[in-house]
Amino acid sequence: MQVLIFSWEYPPRKIGQLAEYIDSLSKDLVENKIKTYVITCHDFLTGITEQPSGVTTVRVTNPVRNHISFLTWILTLNQEVGRVAANIIYQQKNQISLINVYDWHFIPAAVTLKRAFKIPIVYSVESLEDHRSQKANTPYNMAIKSIEWLGFYEANKITVKSKSIKNDITDIYKVPEEKIKIVESDWHSNFKKIRNIFTTISEGAKKE
Repeated sequence: MQVLIFSWEYPPRKIGQLAEYIDSLSKDLVENKIKTYVITCHDFLTGITEQPSGVTTVRVTNPVRNHISFLTWILTLNQEVGRVAANIIYQQKNQISLINVYDWHFIPAAVTLKRAFKIPIVYSVESLEDHRSQKANTPYNMAIKSIEWLGFYEANKITVKSKSIKNDITDIYKVPEEKIKIVESDWHSNFKKIRNIFTTISEGAKKE
């Protein structure tokens, strides 16, 4: 099995706990014989790095320097994420099993690759725009929510770490409950369940 992980946080770029989580998850996957590529961003540390753990990291920077908002920054960054991911897919002769994308930031790139290469998506949700900007319905917030909706629609499976987030997704976005899987906050149990989800999705894609 070979997986691509998309995360806008990854060491040394740490904003919250997601960076450390992705670092630990990717190492766990490699230890369990799953070839893992982490695609992320950094302002000046760019390129491909083979980590001692066996994880391959690819860091990109935004080719557009000036932006009117975080939204324009992340959307233009998606083109670089999609480009380097496509290079990996071609190099691996289209043997990538799935894309695991964290939160909404790189959903556009993930969906483009899914449609182009028929690669399934596991969408892992840490929080929703409704959590980050409660009751905000500006065009900016609605644009982010539309990207979240796209991720929910296109994902083969959605993972969350609590029943409350699952309930919010089903209530706000009308996503079928069976499409959402709760994984434990405890990392050891979480990683095992994530691996099982990856295996199920990968085997299902091979049968199609």
